[in-house]
Amino acid sequence: MGNGRLFVRVWPTKIPCCLFLSFLLLLVYSPAAWGKSSVERHFAGTDHELTVYRVQGKKPGKTILIIGGIQGDEPGGFLSADLYADMSLKQGNLIVVPRANWYSIIMNRRQINEDMNRKFADSKNTSYEDQIVGILKKLIAQSDCLLNLHDGSGFYSEKWRSFMRNPGRFGQSIIADTDQYRHIKTGDVVSLEGMAKRAIREINAHIANPEHHFHFNNHRTASQATRHPEQRRSATYYALFTCGIPAFGIETSKSLPLETRIYHHNLGVNAFMSIFDIKPDVPGINLPMPTMKYLVVKVNDQLPVVLSNQDQLTVRSGDTIKIDHIEANYERGLSADIEGYGKINDLQNPVVIGRATQITVRKDNYVCGRVPIRIAATDSPGRQTPAEKPRITFFRLKVNGVEKFLPNGAHLDIIRGDTVELVDVGTTAGASTDITMNFKGFIGNAKSNKGEDRGYIIRTDRDLLKRFSIAANGQRYQIVAERKDQILGQMFVDLRDPILEYVVFQIGVGEKRCLYPGEKIICRPGQALKLIDIKTNVYKNNNITAILKGQGTSSEVARAGVISLKKRGDYKVTFWRNQTPLGDVSIQGL
Repeated sequence: MGNGRLFVRVWPTKIPCCLFLSFLLLLVYSPAAWGKSSVERHFAGTDHELTVYRVQGKKPGKTILIIGGIQGDEPGGFLSADLYADMSLKQGNLIVVPRANWYSIIMNRRQINEDMNRKFADSKNTSYEDQIVGILKKLIAQSDCLLNLHDGSGFYSEKWRSFMRNPGRFGQSIIADTDQYRHIKTGDVVSLEGMAKRAIREINAHIANPEHHFHFNNHRTASQATRHPEQRRSATYYALFTCGIPAFGIETSKSLPLETRIYHHNLGVNAFMSIFDIKPDVPGINLPMPTMKYLVVKVNDQLPVVLSNQDQLTVRSGDTIKIDHIEANYERGLSADIEGYGKINDLQNPVVIGRATQITVRKDNYVCGRVPIRIAATDSPGRQTPAEKPRITFFRLKVNGVEKFLPNGAHLDIIRGDTVELVDVGTTAGASTDITMNFKGFIGNAKSNKGEDRGYIIRTDRDLLKRFSIAANGQRYQIVAERKDQILGQMFVDLRDPILEYVVFQIGVGEKRCLYPGEKIICRPGQALKLIDIKTNVYKNNNITAILKGQGTSSEVARAGVISLKKRGDYKVTFWRNQTPLGDVSIQGL
């Protein structure tokens, strides 16, 4: 990991601007969607919902627990931690808690009731902070190391240099509660100072400005002479002195720009992953500024309406609204607040409306969308004033089995070979039973084609007639909603061809080679080839297969499978999506 470079840019937390966040991890090949991962959600539907991501490597190894956002006004920590939830690992494991204190993150406050990082010595269960800490303690007990990501004040220095750079500051330091620890039960000695200084050497090698270098910050927390007795109630102290695992606080300076803090946190996490021999299998992850695409809202349990940013929702006093879904360019950290009602996060919670207000949508504490709510002046029915002709508000589809709501006129960008199922439409008039959904170019029932295509699983690589596509080129198709041959709404499906970008093979137990389509690799007698990764533009490599042919053999190469050539000669590995060949690479057996 030590020879890579990371570069980070991020959106601001207070004012919008066109900044982008890029996180480039240190290996050259892409994520293999073959590593196991899981998601756990606790306290769902509350303001303090807690999400835990477990990332399991292809090979066993140590486990690091990464906690971000335990104090909600430290975005460098929780935005950095969030990047690791999507990771794929070759070896070892991660447990990632990006937003330990989501309520305080949404409010952009250090704490709500009590400081969550001062609750680990407690055994009571009277607040939501206590409940979350109880779960974090269990996660600590399942780990080999804890990294708690923080943004701290000023710049730590062993000697007093200035008001902002002195021993009382936290920023740009790796904090431990002692220099070394002898485990009470096993007698093993853990050198926290040695680990921290090894990580610091790796971090500082990537930081050009020596004024921003990291330093080891020994809090000597158990000592009577410590400057920081309050840390005896912290997560790191609990991890070390109760669970016997090394634990560190990685503190970046709040005096630095947010994108720099995230970058430095990433350097720190990567350094400790290297120490614990946890090997990533991930390339760059590109994260744009948060943008709400639309909300799906129900009024009085009628059919839902799709509302884009700044669309107005009209209801009657006493109507009940429920926000069913937020569609944005992120999946995590989203909340919707019906201001003046309910809780700080009203997603999935019915709320009775009595006065004008607005729905504020946030990604963490960043406002990324708003929908005004107006109270109708007269006793108009429901959320919209009905028109003589019903208007299509949304199309409801399933793409590869995943449900999506798309506004009227939208474009759905998918890869040829993906499956599409038409489910329903939403209208301003409520019921849609007399409205047909017609995927132009698809015939569901050849004997009786009435243009109603709901319920069919449409394979976009074999079930569509090219001549019915727009411009007859097979790239863009229409889905229309009709009533008695009158078009009420339409959307478009844009198809891109699946592409094989490159593959990665491991030769024997050492060298790894990246091959582009058409290239050749040489395999010598006794060597085994292992297919490490396939990089395509297909989401999660859905329905991608690899077939080996040559010297009278033909067999599928399993994911992470080993190729052992039984005869000398030329072989070819062809990569397919369904029945479509994407490209091949050659193997020469010597």
